[in-house]
Amino acid sequence: MENTFVCKKPRKGPFCIYTAHILLLFDICHSFNSLTMRIAVNGMGRIGRLLSRRLLEQEGLELVAVNDIMDTDNLAYLLRYDSVYGTLPLPVVYREGMLLAGTQKIAVFRQEDPSRLPWKELQIDIVIECTGQFSSQEGAGIHLAAGAKKVLLSTTGSPDIPLLIYGFNQHVLNESSTIISPGGCMTNCATHILYLLNSIGIESAHLNILHSYTSRQELVDAPHKQFRRGRAAAESIIPVEIDLAVSLERLMPPLQQRIAAVSTRVPVANGAMADFTVQLKTRTSAPEINSLFRKAASDEYAGILDYSEEALVSLDIKGNTHSCVIDGGLTSVVGNQVKLIAWFDNEYGYTSRMIDWLYYWKKFL
Repeated sequence: MENTFVCKKPRKGPFCIYTAHILLLFDICHSFNSLTMRIAVNGMGRIGRLLSRRLLEQEGLELVAVNDIMDTDNLAYLLRYDSVYGTLPLPVVYREGMLLAGTQKIAVFRQEDPSRLPWKELQIDIVIECTGQFSSQEGAGIHLAAGAKKVLLSTTGSPDIPLLIYGFNQHVLNESSTIISPGGCMTNCATHILYLLNSIGIESAHLNILHSYTSRQELVDAPHKQFRRGRAAAESIIPVEIDLAVSLERLMPPLQQRIAAVSTRVPVANGAMADFTVQLKTRTSAPEINSLFRKAASDEYAGILDYSEEALVSLDIKGNTHSCVIDGGLTSVVGNQVKLIAWFDNEYGYTSRMIDWLYYWKKFL
């Protein structure tokens, strides 16, 4: 692994601020470095903001611009203050079309239509699409038409987008790749675990991802097409439907029709525990399973998968950069059936893989 890790209202014109003004600012404040990847983030929700925060600290990766329809003063505030990860140790203010984060200057847009964003003028190498609204080949392709060279989604995306999981099939990426999906946090956790268990042989796998509540749930009871998602997220344990099995079968065709998955949302703001019940083709033991994952964590999956026998709870995983942390103390086996527990930070671990993708993709630019 190379590395883990001014408009108060939207205008009717193509940009929130004039492109010429942006370019002048960048001419003054930035000397173009061919070794630096120029990045724009479209959509400043949980993943977009956390990723933007982290990009401020990454060498060779420059956050050039962000786009979101929220009020820009509010955006600066939410970048600085985060209820899960704490206060950013840099002042963040909005001034004359720019976010000023310490000494760094980031162009800000409030544009609903990505085709009107100045990615060509800003020489954007990669747009990270974090709205969830442009996750098809056609939708994400709007960023390419606007002048970006590549697009990295922050979700699984539609079937016409290549699904690549870092540490599993990143080698499929090549110079001609223009749009990819890095999967979701649950897919990044489960793929490595099932792949390793299938070295023994999987008959079937049932997954229950106990996951912190998300913005797609309601704070108080409200109408929702999935009735359970409409219930107060901080008051109940709430099972929700997910398409994790579809993604995993897409990645591992030999496991077609052998995987079932559900996510159970629990009243915490961050963190997840993946509960795997796997029927193997041959008998095994808990020490054998733990040895398999302990070796993987120190060898080919180092930095992606971790192994622990500490008495962990979800809060202990906050800020962890791994896609999954196997809890060896909770591994159990009955006959051919294995119970395996893994922890992951659904935001920090996932953005760590996205940063891995940026460094990996950088060598093709």
